[in-house]
Amino acid sequence: MAKSAVMFLANGCEPLEVVAPVDALRRGGVDVVLAAVSDDLAVRAAHGVKLEADVPLSALDLTGFDAAIVPGGSVGVDNLGKSARVVAELRRRMEAGEYVAAICAGPMVLANAGLLNGRAAVCYPGCEEGWPAGVYQPHESVFVDGNLITATGPGAALPFGLQILRTLAGDEVADDVASGMLVK
Repeated sequence: MAKSAVMFLANGCEPLEVVAPVDALRRGGVDVVLAAVSDDLAVRAAHGVKLEADVPLSALDLTGFDAAIVPGGSVGVDNLGKSARVVAELRRRMEAGEYVAAICAGPMVLANAGLLNGRAAVCYPGCEEGWPAGVYQPHESVFVDGNLITATGPGAALPFGLQILRTLAGDEVADDVASGMLVK
């Protein structure tokens, strides 16, 4: 059965951290739904990039997805953190041991909700301020801690997507997609 993921989109998100992981996942057969936190499907990403979500978050049953993904971008992360539905879903998933992935400033949504206590994660340097001791892993660009996958920033967006794919669909699928994309 095909795997699925939902990626939460808000104005100000980092476009590379949306497009690169989604591209890798879809190449690997994962059904990815881009969910806008507002009812407007047009998302104004950082750097003047315009993205279009597939559906408003309000229209989704989030329990059927195999993973939930939080892109970075400081303004986007602030907007995602203001969404009670996003925070509640991340809390539910973390407590249930279901997959959560966050990149760049995205892990701040988890940290601000108290969901990184006792965990290990990475983020964009400087975003870890205020995290509990021992959580931040400063020498990794993509880090997996059980059901939690985190990455540092735009330069790690493709490896981040490939790690999510590896987690959901296995090594063979992820390796085939990486090879087809000329990723070494």
